[in-house]
Amino acid sequence: MEPQLAPLLARIAEALERLAPPPATPADFTQARLFRHEPASGRFIPAPDYPLPLAALVGVERQRDRFVENLRRFARGLPSNHALLWGVRGTGKSSLAKAAFMAVAAEAPELRLVEVDRDEVTALPVLFDALRARPERFLVLCDDLSFEEGAAAAKALKSALEGGVSGPPANVLFVATSNRRHLMPRGHAEDRGLIATAEDAEEEVSVSDRFGLWIGFPPMEQPVYLAAVAAYAERYGLADPELERRALQWAQLRGGRSGRVAWQFIRDLAGEQGKALPL
Repeated sequence: MEPQLAPLLARIAEALERLAPPPATPADFTQARLFRHEPASGRFIPAPDYPLPLAALVGVERQRDRFVENLRRFARGLPSNHALLWGVRGTGKSSLAKAAFMAVAAEAPELRLVEVDRDEVTALPVLFDALRARPERFLVLCDDLSFEEGAAAAKALKSALEGGVSGPPANVLFVATSNRRHLMPRGHAEDRGLIATAEDAEEEVSVSDRFGLWIGFPPMEQPVYLAAVAAYAERYGLADPELERRALQWAQLRGGRSGRVAWQFIRDLAGEQGKALPL
């Protein structure tokens, strides 16, 4: 090497070191029980505990019991299934997943929840590999999952759930909520040919088959809706002589009955009466 080149090469090496991204900070899962994952940086952002107790969810007792049973098995290291919570909007799918996690995490201190954005599904294989060697057990939650962009995200999710040659991580349970049983978007065939659409549909339906546990959330009937309103009102000390009439009027204005609509009515009533709520 020419002597005059050594200083130049040293300066180039120093410049490259400055341009290189800093090494990722090791995840610290002692900070919280709930985390949000950022694929771009690889960071796990701690989040506060979910405040709504599991007992406050009314009208989803069957779904609650089945989901909690599966989650408890996972927390104990027993065989369990990835879960798909599907059904009409506002029926409590996401609330059930988070409230159930909090209930089971109180019994299993090593359990953590990591929430991923539905637009970052393609990063799931990398996330699962990062969690594989951890001593904790993880519920990875993707809310409102669907495959708006075709089969690419479906293939990534299927790869994550199957785990390639290494197999799926034993310490990861994947839970998704969706308004659609087979995760397929409406208008799926609008911009693609029939053959491509059929292939995408087959890919996406095959992903839903990877969920061993499907839990359906049907539309809420009026008696169940009123029971949910009454339970919330009793829990938070909200009295109104025309509670049912007002709750039904609220649902009519919203265009339907659901657990979310019941909770929104209760929030409005609590605000009217000057009382605080946990959410």
